[in-house]
Amino acid sequence: MTADITRGVARLFVDMGLAVLPEFQLPTGRRLDLAGLNEKGRLIVAEVKSCRADFEADHKWPQYIEYCDEFFFAVDAAFPRDLLPASEGLIVGDGFGAAVLRRAEPRPLPASRRKALTLRFARQSAQRAGFF
Repeated sequence: MTADITRGVARLFVDMGLAVLPEFQLPTGRRLDLAGLNEKGRLIVAEVKSCRADFEADHKWPQYIEYCDEFFFAVDAAFPRDLLPASEGLIVGDGFGAAVLRRAEPRPLPASRRKALTLRFARQSAQRAGFF
């Protein structure tokens, strides 16, 4: 289920004009499920939650907010949405696509952090391209 939601959200991000990177590793060593970078350098992320237990066991997601301009939870249609904080964005998806049901609160990154994260995004993307 997680893979299907991730695939659908990735398709949505591409439709939104974002360059998409799954499992984007932050400077802290933690990994964001899905990160998207737009043409203006804004970093939009989605944390995929497959079920109630997955959400309730995850206490690290608030740490991700300081590393993005917009933070979304991505779930399937059956997920109990009342569990999710209303202050964060909401995407519902499946293996074929996704839709934004609630916009994320914009939290612009400081310029120095934006530059560092953009370089990190570029380097991780290039390393995964597997040229060698």
